[in-house]
Amino acid sequence: MIDFFSGSAPMREIAQRPVGRELIIFGKTAFDCDETDKRVDRVLHHANCSGRRVACQTRWLQRTQLPLVVRGTARDHDLALLRFIDKTMRNVRCFFTMSLDLNSLLKDWPHESGSIKVRKIAGLDGREKLQLRVDLGVLQMELTGRPDGRRPHNCESLLEYHQKRATRAEQKGETYELTAEQCSELQQEGIQYYHRYLSLFQINDFEGVVRDTQRNLDLFSFVAQHTDREEFSWALQQFRPYVLMMNTRAKASILLGQGKFAEAIAEIERGRDAISDFLQQSNFPELVSKSSEIAFLDEWLEEVKSKRPLSKLEVMQREMETAIAKELYERAAELRDAIKLLKTQKSL
Repeated sequence: MIDFFSGSAPMREIAQRPVGRELIIFGKTAFDCDETDKRVDRVLHHANCSGRRVACQTRWLQRTQLPLVVRGTARDHDLALLRFIDKTMRNVRCFFTMSLDLNSLLKDWPHESGSIKVRKIAGLDGREKLQLRVDLGVLQMELTGRPDGRRPHNCESLLEYHQKRATRAEQKGETYELTAEQCSELQQEGIQYYHRYLSLFQINDFEGVVRDTQRNLDLFSFVAQHTDREEFSWALQQFRPYVLMMNTRAKASILLGQGKFAEAIAEIERGRDAISDFLQQSNFPELVSKSSEIAFLDEWLEEVKSKRPLSKLEVMQREMETAIAKELYERAAELRDAIKLLKTQKSL
């Protein structure tokens, strides 16, 4: 036990402890975590708390407003623990240090080559976050708004900021031209949304995928409209076939989940045609025959068609064909009349 404020253990000595060594301070008394872990664990276990200590990414001592409790949703047992600590420790505050080394986090969630690993976690602010495991670490994103949580120029995104400026310029009869730097910034922002919709697709959040892919499609169109530099426009437009494919996959997946096979098939066909039209009108029409996105949607279209439940009319038509093949002409005639009647009823 070290009296933190008496000078027997100056802050510089504590801050210079080996990386990975933690310290907890209650009031004016500092405890090595190794000495107090069992006691802390007993308290947390008794209160059924969700974790040990608030995490901070620095070796230096940091302050948190909550004494020895995990930030996030304040469940009943968390509040019980707070009251317990307030009573026994006289509402003291908790300080600690921790290592900047992420190895323990990464080892608990290893990267797998060829696999996209995504998970939702509870953030310290009480909101859900999205995490994407990459080979050298973890990308963490907000589920709504700009993925990095920032609000540039007090707007949801840089795209929204420039869209507002462009609208004001047009109202004044002026043109709005993006600079090379602005195009680059918008492209970097688009990459954030790419990471998020890719992650959302892995956890079947198709509504989120539709939202983010449509947002990037709007980005591509906006840049193309507000720059005369072909290279700036194509730097984004070259990804339109892929984003259209992901947008189509998400929309069709929603419809398939609702059992709407016919609508899903129509959506896949629309997406395929949109990609084909874009490439035909680009400077590289020969890419239509080489497009992996079109090839994927064609293959998926056939798969969906093969799994689509047959309608009553289709079942009757197949039965009639079978009856004719087996020379059951009386049965075939009955089915033919029934098919005509069904078609007449549908046309009314």
